[in-house]
Amino acid sequence: MIRDELTDLVARALAEDVGPGDVTAKAVVPAGVRATARIVQKAPGVISGFGAAAATFEQAGAERFESLVGEGEWYDGGARDIATVSGPARSILAGERTALNFLGHLSGVATLTAQFVEAARSGQAVILDTRKTIPGLRVLEKAAVAAGGGRNHRMGLHDAILIKENHAALAGGIAKAIRQAREAQPTMPVEIEVRNAEEVQAALAEGADRLLLDNMTISGLRSAVAARDAMARDGRARAELEASGGVSLATTPEISSTGVDFISVGALTHSAPALDLSMLLDGTSP
Repeated sequence: MIRDELTDLVARALAEDVGPGDVTAKAVVPAGVRATARIVQKAPGVISGFGAAAATFEQAGAERFESLVGEGEWYDGGARDIATVSGPARSILAGERTALNFLGHLSGVATLTAQFVEAARSGQAVILDTRKTIPGLRVLEKAAVAAGGGRNHRMGLHDAILIKENHAALAGGIAKAIRQAREAQPTMPVEIEVRNAEEVQAALAEGADRLLLDNMTISGLRSAVAARDAMARDGRARAELEASGGVSLATTPEISSTGVDFISVGALTHSAPALDLSMLLDGTSP
């Protein structure tokens, strides 16, 4: 995320939480007191979001934020310190919840992604994210997916072609939609959503670069892989296949074993539980 965009995002988040001021800290914490604190990871997982946390404490008035571990590394041990922050005690307290909200959510996204990546090792499928993100957090959430070992799909409607069911219907069918997309954006790969064997054949025959196999059964996925491979053996370009819909950690191993190239998972960003983190005060000084 561009620094100015992160600055604005953090400013809005702090304004939402702190408002005109932290009345509790002002009431009970002397203005001149300084403090140091540790952020502790209390559950297994992958950390992501140090940039947002650091920006939060900086805007809140803390003086130093230091990460102690790398982002994107799975940790399976007991509680550990992952960062420290120091400065005016009131400033640290003002930034605490917002910083932990960013870190906990983004680390949760990275952690869930890592779990899906591990589940997909039964085959060769790459785990992809989707556009099912919290408004305003897409860049940070997609960075967290990457930290967890997944791959980013498109950032938005502007940087990749994905013809969904409604697009195809409005265009007059799968073949026509693919042709129109190629004419409009000849340098962009064309991906199209298909739902059954007939649509798979139509998309392959028209030369789509990638097929989004929507809510297909395992047998349907295997049939799509076989159809794609048969066309490739006949000298046609090898289309990529992406399974989507109804994907869970339990179903991912079997989906990956069908031979699809990608599995897209909306849950990575819209349903990831926050990683359990807390901030502990280490000490204070006048």
